[in-house]
Amino acid sequence: MNRKHLSQTKRWVIKIGSSLVTNKGQGLDQQAIQAWSEQISRLQQSGIECILVSSGAVAEGMARLGWNRRPKAVHELQAAAAVGQMGLVQSYESCFRKHNLHTAQILLTHDDLSNRERYLNARTTLKTLLSLNIIPIINENDTVATDEIRFGDNDTLGALVANLVEADTLVILTDQQGLYDRAPELAGAKLVEQAEADDPLLLKMAGPSAGTLGMGGMSTKITAAQRASRSGCSTLIASGTEKNILLRLRDAENIGTLLTPSAEPLAARKQWLAGHLRPKGSVSLDTGATKVLQENGGSLLAVGVTAVNGTFLRGDLISCLDQDGHEIARGLVNYSATESGKIKGLASHQIEQILGYIDEKELIHRDNLVLINKQ
Repeated sequence: MNRKHLSQTKRWVIKIGSSLVTNKGQGLDQQAIQAWSEQISRLQQSGIECILVSSGAVAEGMARLGWNRRPKAVHELQAAAAVGQMGLVQSYESCFRKHNLHTAQILLTHDDLSNRERYLNARTTLKTLLSLNIIPIINENDTVATDEIRFGDNDTLGALVANLVEADTLVILTDQQGLYDRAPELAGAKLVEQAEADDPLLLKMAGPSAGTLGMGGMSTKITAAQRASRSGCSTLIASGTEKNILLRLRDAENIGTLLTPSAEPLAARKQWLAGHLRPKGSVSLDTGATKVLQENGGSLLAVGVTAVNGTFLRGDLISCLDQDGHEIARGLVNYSATESGKIKGLASHQIEQILGYIDEKELIHRDNLVLINKQ
C-alpha cells in the first residue's frame, strides 16, 4: 500500500477526535462537522464506503454542563455522555441530510466485540447499512460502560471497527499534523510521512501524552494502526483542521502519516481473537513452548506452561507470556485456571490421570490462538 492506492480503496473508517468535534471543548463545532459531512458525501459519490467513528459525546456533555475538565468518576462520565450524545448525533444527522444521506447511530462497548456472537451481529448490521448507502456513526457507549468494559479511547474503537468490516483504510483525524520522530515542539522534529505499522520505533516516537478532553494520545493511534493492520488495513493519521483533508488524502496528497501493514492479513476469526482487549488471565511459557508458538505456529500444550495467572474458565481468552513476561500470543483456553494449574508442565497423556478426564490434549489449539508480536 502507498498513497497512490488510496483512491482505489473501497471502504474507509474515519475517526474524529473530541478536540476537533467540540473545538477543544467549547461545544460542538458545527462548521467543522458540516465540512466533514460534505467530504464524506463526496467520498461516497466516488465509490468509497464510509463509517464514521466520532468522539465528542462526553466533551459536548461537559460543555453543556459547564465542566472544564474531564471527570474521573465513571458515573459523571456516563452522565456527560448521556447529555452530549443527543446533540452530537443530531448535528451529524442534520448535516448529512443536506447531502441526501441517511445516518445510523451505533453505540458499542468492549463487551459487544469480545462476545463472538455479538461481534458477528454487529458486523452483519454494519455491512447491511453500508449496502444501503447509509453512514454508520459509531461511538463508545459511555452511558453504560464501566471501567472493565470501556475501550478507553476511540482510536482503539476505530481499529476494531476497521477489523470488523474489513476496511481498506483507517483515517484518524486529530489536532496534530501526524506522527513526528520526536515531540513536535522540539527543534528539528520531522513528520514521519510513511512507515510500517509494526515498526517498534513508532511507539517510542509517540510518547505517552493524552489530551484533556480525550483519553488517547499519539501512542493510542499507533497501537490502533497496529490493530488495524491485522486485517490488512492501512492507517492515515492527519490533521482534522486542514481544509478538505479527507479528499486530499483520497487524492494521494503527501500529508499526514501513512502506516501500512507489514504482513498478510489474519483470517477473520483470528482478527477477533487479536482484537479481544480483555484476556481473563495468562499462562507463562518456557523457551520450548515460546519457540513452538512463534516459529512453528503450533498449539500450546500444558507441558510448556510454567505458571498460571488469574481466574478463567474453559473457553475464555487468555494471554501467553514469554520468559520476560511479554505477551506473545492469546487464545481460547480448553481448561479452567484451576485445571490448568494442576496440569501445567505435564505431558498430554498425563492429563486424564491428574484430572480424571480429558477434554482436549492441547491447552490452546492453534486454530484458537493468534500471535501478537508476529503476525
